[in-house]
Amino acid sequence: METTSRVGAQTPAAEDGQHAPSAPRTVDGYLRAPFPWYGLDEAFTGPRWLMQVGAAADGAVEHGSIGHGDEPSVRNEHVAAAADEPREKFAVVVTVAANPSRRSADGTGLLEATSVSSAAWLAGVGLLSFTWPGQMDHGLRDDWLDQQTETAWALADDLEGPEWSGLSLPVDGVPTPFYYRESEFGWVLAGSTGSGVHVGAYGRGMSAYGLGFAVVKDVAAYA
Repeated sequence: METTSRVGAQTPAAEDGQHAPSAPRTVDGYLRAPFPWYGLDEAFTGPRWLMQVGAAADGAVEHGSIGHGDEPSVRNEHVAAAADEPREKFAVVVTVAANPSRRSADGTGLLEATSVSSAAWLAGVGLLSFTWPGQMDHGLRDDWLDQQTETAWALADDLEGPEWSGLSLPVDGVPTPFYYRESEFGWVLAGSTGSGVHVGAYGRGMSAYGLGFAVVKDVAAYA
């Protein structure tokens, strides 16, 4: 897979029912990005909030996420169901700069190119970071996350495989093809835009079929 994202991405971790601490409420990184950020279009009227950005070793921002709806918490689905807690309804949009293969900042090597697979993997890991199976002991969650992260990597590297289906959604008002898959934890999709970025998304409780994406006009307003 052509991507730098596996190296730069961080998998959030938190205690039961708590928001992931790796999601700082700062707009600085978003404002440093040389590419446009994407979120849900104006048809979505609910809350919007910043999550985190990922940067290369030289500090250049390469990707980041913007949330929509309920802020998801890390939870065991069985515990939540037993407590009769409602599942959060959210969608997170991941923007990844479309970079070609290029020299590293220190000139000692090459950084791999980003691709739609980069966005698919970041979205897949993002969804996993907020959920784990009900039959699993909390102490085993790290091992489960490691295993599922490898699975998400393999799936993202095979977007033409049977685990993915096609879905057309509007991006800046233009019908755009996406790769789409569902799991017991939610859904994941990924595609490219005409603005020099790849877009991934993940969520649960909100149908992906009715979503549309658009450039964020003022990302500072989400801080």
